[in-house]
Amino acid sequence: MKKILFAASTLSHIENFHIPYLEQLKEYGYTVHVMGKTNNKSDISCADKIISIPFEKNMFSLKNFSFAFKISKIIRAEKYDIISIHTSLAAFFVRVGIMLCSKKPRLVINTVHGYLFDSNTSSFKRNIMLLAEKFTKYVTDVVIVMNSEDYSIAKKNKLYKKNLFLVNGMGIDLARFPSVSYEDKILLRLKFNYDENDFILIYVAEFSKRKNQKFLLDSVNHLIKGGLKNIKLLLLGDGQFFTELKSYASELNISDNVIFAGYIKDTKKYYQISDICVSSSRIEGLPFNIMEAMSVALPVVASKVKGHTDLIIPGENGFLFEYNDINDFCSYINTLYKSKELRDKMSIKSKNLSKMYSVNSVLSNTVEIIRSEYDKTL
Repeated sequence: MKKILFAASTLSHIENFHIPYLEQLKEYGYTVHVMGKTNNKSDISCADKIISIPFEKNMFSLKNFSFAFKISKIIRAEKYDIISIHTSLAAFFVRVGIMLCSKKPRLVINTVHGYLFDSNTSSFKRNIMLLAEKFTKYVTDVVIVMNSEDYSIAKKNKLYKKNLFLVNGMGIDLARFPSVSYEDKILLRLKFNYDENDFILIYVAEFSKRKNQKFLLDSVNHLIKGGLKNIKLLLLGDGQFFTELKSYASELNISDNVIFAGYIKDTKKYYQISDICVSSSRIEGLPFNIMEAMSVALPVVASKVKGHTDLIIPGENGFLFEYNDINDFCSYINTLYKSKELRDKMSIKSKNLSKMYSVNSVLSNTVEIIRSEYDKTL
């Protein structure tokens, strides 16, 4: 029986994105182990074994380097056939652990959920992150990426030994994010205490520097001053800057227009009451929040960065604005506000495009990559 390890920085990442893959591999007879930092959402019943590694969120953490030695011992003891690694931090330290082994597993796959650098990243950070990838590429048989820019980065720098694949993300369950009729949208709004005439933007993301929610607060302030008084910004998520940005909204006197909903597990109804999905992120892999919004048939206005450019066709299912350009962003919001016909057209396109990213479409392809690449090692 083949044994595979799925490793990520946190077990919640595996729970949120990889359960269908674990279940599929179990059906094929694999023994499945998972590794990552535990939390209150780490009950992964389909895993044969859960291995706790309390990674620190710092690439230069000495503790993380010590964990590499611990991981090496685990790998030698468990004798894994395949190791599938996810998230940049875990990908680096697990591969360092593999390098410390006298004999590596037959197949090591690095699934890149978004390199944390691109052509616009400072040269110092880009070189450090790229050096980490080049240092560990000698134990990286296969790289799987989720957007075209990451594909170019991996190919240009040959960050793998054998093969490189581009997939449409990890897949979303379209059934969990159905679109609703205009009449149902209005009824839902009444339940959530929103007005029929509110123009609702939604952003589902961790509050972090990279996700850049401050930009959206400044933009909403600009739109209100420009006359769009009935705009509402729904911010779902928690994180480091949650309290700080809530205070900032108060300073701007826009608290009535910005809803800090906190962490919400079931986001479906929030998408369904919204008019537009927005994203101000600095960099992405292939963001679930946008794919989910597309499934609910929302037009998208997002920053013109990698990950977004793979999902949004400008003028068809949304618009791409220059990163941190308030005038550019607000212009697109005003355009969509003034034209229900355009919103309806983009809604249909979003819904149709989302089918490409369904878990039913991508699951079998990715599992087949794992199985066929392993077969080549025999």
